[in-house]
Amino acid sequence: MVSLLIVGGDNIQKLKKKLSDHGFDEVIHVNGRKTNMVRIAIPVNVDSILILTDFINHNLSNVIKKRASERSIPIYFAKRSWSSVYEQLGGKMPAARIPPDCGA
Repeated sequence: MVSLLIVGGDNIQKLKKKLSDHGFDEVIHVNGRKTNMVRIAIPVNVDSILILTDFINHNLSNVIKKRASERSIPIYFAKRSWSSVYEQLGGKMPAARIPPDCGA
Protein backbone atom coordinates (compact mmCIF):
# COMPACT_ATOMS: atom_id res chain seq x y z
CA MET A 1 0.00 0.00 0.00
CA VAL A 2 1.36 3.41 -0.98
CA SER A 3 0.01 6.30 1.05
CA LEU A 4 0.40 10.06 0.82
CA LEU A 5 -0.39 12.72 3.40
CA ILE A 6 -1.50 16.03 1.88
CA VAL A 7 -1.23 19.06 4.14
CA GLY A 8 -3.01 22.22 3.00
CA GLY A 9 -5.80 22.97 0.59
CA ASP A 10 -9.53 22.88 1.16
CA ASN A 11 -11.27 21.14 -1.72
CA ILE A 12 -8.85 18.61 -3.16
CA GLN A 13 -11.20 15.86 -4.37
CA LYS A 14 -10.01 16.11 -8.00
CA LEU A 15 -6.39 16.07 -6.87
CA LYS A 16 -7.04 12.99 -4.71
CA LYS A 17 -8.66 11.24 -7.69
CA LYS A 18 -5.69 11.98 -9.96
CA LEU A 19 -3.24 10.76 -7.32
CA SER A 20 -5.28 7.59 -6.93
CA ASP A 21 -5.21 7.12 -10.71
CA HIS A 22 -1.41 7.44 -10.57
CA GLY A 23 -0.97 4.67 -8.02
CA PHE A 24 -1.51 6.05 -4.52
CA ASP A 25 -3.68 3.60 -2.58
CA GLU A 26 -4.44 5.98 0.26
CA VAL A 27 -4.49 9.79 0.25
CA ILE A 28 -4.92 11.38 3.66
CA HIS A 29 -5.79 15.09 3.82
CA VAL A 30 -5.30 17.69 6.55
CA ASN A 31 -6.36 21.20 5.54
CA GLY A 32 -3.82 22.99 7.75
CA ARG A 33 -5.83 26.18 8.20
CA LYS A 34 -6.22 26.17 11.99
CA THR A 35 -3.38 26.99 14.34
CA ASN A 36 -4.04 23.95 16.54
CA MET A 37 -3.22 21.67 13.60
CA VAL A 38 0.44 21.82 14.68
CA ARG A 39 -0.48 19.16 17.25
CA ILE A 40 -1.42 16.53 14.68
CA ALA A 41 0.70 13.44 14.38
CA ILE A 42 1.83 12.06 11.05
CA PRO A 43 0.00 8.73 10.58
CA VAL A 44 2.22 5.67 10.91
CA ASN A 45 1.41 4.28 7.45
CA VAL A 46 2.36 7.41 5.48
CA ASP A 47 5.01 6.85 2.79
CA SER A 48 5.42 10.49 1.71
CA ILE A 49 4.06 13.96 2.43
CA LEU A 50 2.89 16.66 0.05
CA ILE A 51 2.53 20.20 1.37
CA LEU A 52 0.32 22.51 -0.69
CA THR A 53 2.17 25.76 -0.15
CA ASP A 54 -0.57 28.17 -1.13
CA PHE A 55 -3.01 26.94 1.54
CA ILE A 56 -1.12 26.26 4.77
CA ASN A 57 -0.19 27.83 8.07
CA HIS A 58 3.60 28.47 7.95
CA ASN A 59 4.16 27.19 11.48
CA LEU A 60 2.42 23.92 10.57
CA SER A 61 4.67 23.58 7.53
CA ASN A 62 7.75 23.85 9.75
CA VAL A 63 6.38 21.33 12.26
CA ILE A 64 5.53 18.81 9.52
CA LYS A 65 9.00 19.23 7.96
CA LYS A 66 10.64 18.52 11.32
CA ARG A 67 8.47 15.46 12.07
CA ALA A 68 8.95 14.06 8.57
CA SER A 69 12.70 14.51 8.87
CA GLU A 70 12.74 12.65 12.19
CA ARG A 71 11.04 9.67 10.51
CA SER A 72 12.89 9.95 7.18
CA ILE A 73 9.66 10.47 5.28
CA PRO A 74 10.13 12.24 1.93
CA ILE A 75 8.37 15.60 1.77
CA TYR A 76 7.39 17.56 -1.34
CA PHE A 77 6.12 21.11 -1.80
CA ALA A 78 3.75 22.19 -4.54
CA LYS A 79 0.92 24.55 -5.32
CA ARG A 80 -2.57 23.06 -5.47
CA SER A 81 -2.58 22.72 -9.26
CA TRP A 82 -2.14 19.26 -10.77
CA SER A 83 0.74 20.47 -12.95
CA SER A 84 2.67 21.63 -9.90
CA VAL A 85 1.95 18.41 -7.98
CA TYR A 86 2.89 16.26 -10.97
CA GLU A 87 6.13 18.21 -11.42
CA GLN A 88 7.10 17.50 -7.80
CA LEU A 89 5.88 13.89 -7.57
CA GLY A 90 6.15 12.81 -11.21
CA GLY A 91 9.15 10.51 -10.90
CA LYS A 92 8.22 9.36 -7.42
CA MET A 93 4.68 8.18 -8.10
CA PRO A 94 3.79 4.50 -7.97
CA ALA A 95 2.86 2.83 -11.24
CA ALA A 96 -0.19 4.38 -12.87
CA ARG A 97 -3.38 2.36 -12.96
CA ILE A 98 -4.53 3.88 -16.23
CA PRO A 99 -4.82 1.24 -18.97
CA PRO A 100 -2.31 1.92 -21.79
CA ASP A 101 -5.02 2.01 -24.47
CA CYS A 102 -7.07 4.84 -22.89
CA GLY A 103 -4.93 7.62 -24.39
CA ALA A 104 -3.84 9.20 -21.11
